[in-house]
Amino acid sequence: MRLRLRKVVCAVLPAALAVMLTSTAAQAAAAVDYVALGDSYSSGTGAPPYVSGSCFRSPRGYAQLWADTHAVASFKYAACGGATTQSMTDQFASLDAGTDQVTITIGGNDVGFANTMITCVTGSDTSCVNAVDAGIESARTTLPGRLDATYATIRDRAPNATVIVLGYPRLVEPTGTCMNTTKRAALNRGADALHEVIAGRAAAAGVRYVDSRAHFAGHGACGRSPWINQFSLFRLAESFHPNATGYSAGYLALLNTVTG
Repeated sequence: MRLRLRKVVCAVLPAALAVMLTSTAAQAAAAVDYVALGDSYSSGTGAPPYVSGSCFRSPRGYAQLWADTHAVASFKYAACGGATTQSMTDQFASLDAGTDQVTITIGGNDVGFANTMITCVTGSDTSCVNAVDAGIESARTTLPGRLDATYATIRDRAPNATVIVLGYPRLVEPTGTCMNTTKRAALNRGADALHEVIAGRAAAAGVRYVDSRAHFAGHGACGRSPWINQFSLFRLAESFHPNATGYSAGYLALLNTVTG
C-alpha cells in the first residue's frame, strides 16, 4: 500500500508542479506596463499628500490606486496638474512600444477650466455664463484638433497599448449649496459639452472613452455626499477636483469596469 501511494504521489507531483508553473507564467504574462498621462484629474490633485509638488501628483489618485491593486510590470506616473494638450511633450517621453496600457484625462485646461471656475464662484451670473459659453466654443472649435493630435501621438509612441480616455464629471450638484441655480447649471452644461467633444474625438481615434458623469451623479461639489472638493481660496488648486473618495469610489471604480 505504501509503495502504491508513493507511486501515486510521484505521478501527481509533476502534474501539480506543471500547473503551478503554468499559473505563475500566466500571471507574469498578465502583468502590464502602465503609463498614466494627463492633467490634474489624472495626477490625483485634490487628494493630498502629494509626491510631486509642482504636478500635485498624489498616491491617492486613481492611477496609483490602480497600479497598487493590479498586476503591473512597470508603472510610470507622468500625469501633471495644469497639463494641456500642448504641454505634454515630457509626458509622451514615458511611452514606448512596450507600453501595454495608457490612461488619460485631458482637455479641461485647454478650454479654461481654472479661470471659468474662479469666474463662476466670484463673478456675476452673466460673467459665469459668458465664461462657460467661451469654454464651450473653444471646446467645439479648437479642442478637437488638439485631441486628435494627442491621441495620434500616443498611438505612434505606444502602438501596442490599450488607450483609455476618462471623461470629466459634472462638477456641482444641481441642487447643491454653493453658488446659485444659474451658475451650477452653466458649469454642468459646460461639462456636458466637453464630454461630447472628447467622446467624439476618442471614438474617431479608436481609443476607449469612459463617461464619468452618471457614476459621479449625486456626488458633485456642494452636495450631501461630495466626491468633488468645493471652492476654497486656501486650497485653490484643489477646488472642484475629486477628493480621495472621488478617485477611489469614482475614477478607480470606473477604470476597473474597463480593465477588470
